[in-house]
Amino acid sequence: MAITKHDPIADLMDFSTTFRAFQDTFNRLLSEPRSARPWTPAVDIYETDNDLVIKADLPGLNMEDIHVDIENGTLSLRGERKFEGVDEGRGYHRIERSYGSFARYFTLPDTVDPDKVRAEYKCGVLTVTLPKKEIAKPRSIKVEVQ
Repeated sequence: MAITKHDPIADLMDFSTTFRAFQDTFNRLLSEPRSARPWTPAVDIYETDNDLVIKADLPGLNMEDIHVDIENGTLSLRGERKFEGVDEGRGYHRIERSYGSFARYFTLPDTVDPDKVRAEYKCGVLTVTLPKKEIAKPRSIKVEVQ
């Protein structure tokens, strides 16, 4: 048996080998079932004078499938989007939406008052409002000229 030397740099310089590796990876990605890939809902986080607000896109979920918890300065958003399943007479041509469990964790700053947190779910958007403690709110001090 002959021993051949493998040169990975030369393989990268060979376009056909690089393209074939990319094509194999891409085809494998498309052929995997979507349920095998985890999904993470997109979030927006913004701050007002009085609150820190987190908005998460969770379309197609019921309120019972969403869990919001605060523990040790960490906010957790967890839930699950269930796949309807394959019915008799229904043949899927394409499944692009992700299904399964998700979890997002956010470390909360010390300025948030965890006892006053509110969560609202409307039109597929979860809004978690985290009020700031009074000491963290901006205040203005009038300076008198003498």
